[in-house]
Amino acid sequence: MRVLMFGWEFPPHISGGLGTACYGLTKGLSKVEDLDIVFVVPKAYGDEDQSKMQLVGANGVTINQVQTHVEKFKSKHTYLEVDSQLVPYNDPDEYYTFSSRDVYGKNKFFKVDKEGKLEFSGKYGANLIEEIYKYAYVASTISMDHDHDVIHAHDWLCYPAGIAAKEVSGKPLVIHVHATDFDRSGGSVNPKVFEIEKMGMDAADKIIAVSNLTRNIVIEKYGQDPDKVVTVYNAVEPVSFEEKQAIKKGVKEKVVTFLGRITMQKGPEYFVEAAYQVLKRTSNVRFVMAGSGDMLEKMVTRAAQLGIADKFHFTGFLKGDDVFNMLKMSDVYVMPSVSEPFGISPLEAMQSNVPTIISKQSGVSEILTHAIKVDYWDIDAMADAIYGIIRYDSLSNEFKEKGKEEVDSLKWANAALNVYDVYNSTIESFVEQTNQN
Repeated sequence: MRVLMFGWEFPPHISGGLGTACYGLTKGLSKVEDLDIVFVVPKAYGDEDQSKMQLVGANGVTINQVQTHVEKFKSKHTYLEVDSQLVPYNDPDEYYTFSSRDVYGKNKFFKVDKEGKLEFSGKYGANLIEEIYKYAYVASTISMDHDHDVIHAHDWLCYPAGIAAKEVSGKPLVIHVHATDFDRSGGSVNPKVFEIEKMGMDAADKIIAVSNLTRNIVIEKYGQDPDKVVTVYNAVEPVSFEEKQAIKKGVKEKVVTFLGRITMQKGPEYFVEAAYQVLKRTSNVRFVMAGSGDMLEKMVTRAAQLGIADKFHFTGFLKGDDVFNMLKMSDVYVMPSVSEPFGISPLEAMQSNVPTIISKQSGVSEILTHAIKVDYWDIDAMADAIYGIIRYDSLSNEFKEKGKEEVDSLKWANAALNVYDVYNSTIESFVEQTNQN
């Protein structure tokens, strides 16, 4: 079986959970003997690990018969102009608006160089929507150049690419919903993002959701057939014990960490309020908010208003080794997300022997037993959980030991086998329908 997979980023050039999840899944799928993956990204840098799959950068693809192809593509797609930056997985998150216009309203949109290639930044900047549709345009060419049995598109950024590839090759499309705009916006859904998401879901032959929470949103909010949507939980990459012991914290107090985008979806204000409640009971603790986003300034101001600024630290955006170094220095990890499709960071924390508190409004809460679960809005319960862990060593040690054991069993290889089953069932159903028609 050959899979044509569309993602938006690939290590070491990642800026969030999407790239981490895609990499873990592809590594897991590489262990399946009769499966080969062609992984496509908008921009390839040349230093990516290609030992497990073939990596193709849309920026390196020569477009043949440009004019003929453009006219055909133009008849099926519209261009969405970004009025302000949209940064779904990077920092900082910004509010965004869209307006529709013709896909060829700007000549630069399909400007090719002398080698017949399109330019891509591979970022999440002001030209994101342009790049999404350029990516879809090149995807149709890539689908002709690479034999495949099934197409797999990760998240809304790649849905147009998956659709374009399906239109050309006639192969079945599986889309992977890592998040929806209902999660990112707290219900104030951007109609144009919703349009792209629903377009991808309607075109897909099968939809993979990262949790039952997300699956229910896909069914209820996007009108998808329940039989079409399957849940496959994320996992975590193994980290050695030696790596986790490499760094020690430089303070005597306990350290409680929030690590993620400082935006409404992640519930940072509840973390600050819970910190205030804990500090009224003990001074032997420091709180860290690691990340950046549109609510950062508001959180700094609130910490000052509460008089806890001397016990509250803001590190800015962290990635790669800095994430694990922060976890190694933590005594408690808190994820108070208002709406979290899954949430890989609690797995990374538990893997690093850090007792973890998560919101009940997260997908990962569906599979974890040895993490404390609270409603994101219940500041008192959150504060009680934090205080209990930093105050009682026996409780902390219990969560460290049991949490580590639990997370070590959540392997990407197992998630990959579930995705492989989705591929097989999708191809079989697709063939049956084709034969009936």
